[in-house]
Amino acid sequence: MFLNPNKIIRLESERLTLLALKQGDSKVFESVFREYYIPLCVHVRRYLIDAEAAEEVVQDMFFKMWEKREVLSVHSSLNAYLYRAATNQALNYIKYQKLAHRYKEYVGFNTDIASEVTAHETLVSSDLEIKINLLIKSMPERRRMVFEMSRFEGLKYLEIAEKLKISVKTVEIQMSKALTFLREQLKEYLPIITALIFLLSA
Repeated sequence: MFLNPNKIIRLESERLTLLALKQGDSKVFESVFREYYIPLCVHVRRYLIDAEAAEEVVQDMFFKMWEKREVLSVHSSLNAYLYRAATNQALNYIKYQKLAHRYKEYVGFNTDIASEVTAHETLVSSDLEIKINLLIKSMPERRRMVFEMSRFEGLKYLEIAEKLKISVKTVEIQMSKALTFLREQLKEYLPIITALIFLLSA
């Protein structure tokens, strides 16, 4: 049985695309992003009512994909991989929203716990806020601008790229470096963050 020539070409093209992604080819990544971004947003809208939340889910999925590009493992087609990854990201988002809602309800019915948690969170958030602000200010100017526009102004990667006249890939790289930097510098807060996650999961 012979394979269709078009299928052979498609499979070889995908193989080369995956190889380029693993090697950190930003142009190939940007090409994949542009090709699949809108279709994946439409797909995720099947699970999420909020269009902005759907876009955020897809952006996060691509961000994680780029972060883990060196160990990227695609057993079927790239198309199937991306749609499955976007679906999983959407389901995780829904799960988190439900847990957060349960936590708020639980705290709301337990006044003593609510006051203790609120007081603790106030101290933690105040300390963290000061630390994070100092770290953000210490970032290189462009990286700081990208981070602030994404996290504080709520702009999407495409909007940031257009405003700063840079590529979406550059935005992705700068965000990756900013988040890695913050994670490394905030290691001392991991026990607190872990405890808060435990409360949300209870």
